[in-house]
Parts: sequence; structure tokens; C-alpha cells
Amino acid sequence: MKMKFAFATLIAASTLALCGSASAAALDQFKAFVAGTKSARGEFTQTQIRKSNTAKATAISSGTFVFARPGKFIWTYQKPFEQLLQADGETMYIYDKDLNQVTSRKLGNALGSSPAAILFGSNDLEKNFTLSEAGARDGLEWLNATPKAKDTTFEQIAIGLKDGVPQAMELKDNFGQTTVLKFTSFQRNPSLGAQQFRFEVPKGAEVVAQ
Repeated sequence: MKMKFAFATLIAASTLALCGSASAAALDQFKAFVAGTKSARGEFTQTQIRKSNTAKATAISSGTFVFARPGKFIWTYQKPFEQLLQADGETMYIYDKDLNQVTSRKLGNALGSSPAAILFGSNDLEKNFTLSEAGARDGLEWLNATPKAKDTTFEQIAIGLKDGVPQAMELKDNFGQTTVLKFTSFQRNPSLGAQQFRFEVPKGAEVVAQ
């Protein structure tokens, strides 16, 4: 359960030799993506890696996402447990199907320096993040986004891009844990209905406001 909320609280070192044209392209690709992508949908897998005394333990979940800037999104966990994170631009809702409970909170500036701001927030990312090149690896070109705020959960976010689209994100928190997101079936600027992000409380669900 903690792994799933790692991204919800979102509601999220290169060598000199790697800082050449490949990594420069990563920053260019990312800025073009943010400027030209008003909405998107796709699928994701999420892996949390937490360091133990003997080895690294991993946990994997998967699901789908759809978003429209700024601040509207539906992030759906399908496996291994069903959970829904949804925001309509003003309020964020977290629905736990097993508990049949909805938690709501005002979105406000909650995205701020969280990983969610990269995908769902406004285009003014450099207000909240310091962006830097991080080289090429695993067939992707990477950049680092370091939150400027001191009270954020994540100390560094790495974004891997290919062909102008984010393919992966690595979220390093203040407790030595890393959450890895990989995106597939990424569709940019799909046609979305006007009521796409309107949340409807499931029948019989308890609603808790925060």
C-alpha cells in the first residue's frame, strides 16, 4: 500500500563524458514535450526499490493514466490492488476500492515540487525545479529535476526520454528509496471529453475530507 501512495504524495549523477550532445538533446526534448503536450494518456508500471540490510526488495504495480494540463488527471492502479487517484483541477480524490473509501483534498499548490507536477502541472516547471543534464543510458536520454523546495518528499527526479516522449521516471526520496515509473502506449494530445475528469463518488463509499 505504501508503494501506491509514493506517487500519490506526489501528490513523484552524470559524468563529464556524458554531458555532450546526447544529454543536451534530453533537455531540449523535455522542454518541447512540456510546451507541446496539453493532454496525454497511456499505461505505466511502477516499481519501488527499498534498501534493506541484505538486499533490495522490490514491489511492482501497474495501471493506466490520463491527464490534461494543468492539474487534471486520472491515475488508475489496476494491479496488484485497485486504487484511483483523480483530480479535476481543484480537488484531488483518492479512492481505495478495498476500503470503499474516498479521501479528498484541495489541489491548490499541492502539485508544487512533486513528481506529479512534471506530468500534470503547469508549464512553468523551472519555477519549482532545477533542471540539469544527466547523460544517456538504457537507450534513453536523461535529465535531472531537483525540487527547489526544501520540504518535498523527493530529493531528486530523473526523467528518461526518447523521440520527444517521457519513457521513464526515477524518483529518489529522502529515505533512500527509489520509485521507478515506466510508460508505454503514450498518446499525446488525445481528444478528451469535457466531463472526463469529473469525479463521482462510488455508491456507498465513505468520504473523508482533508
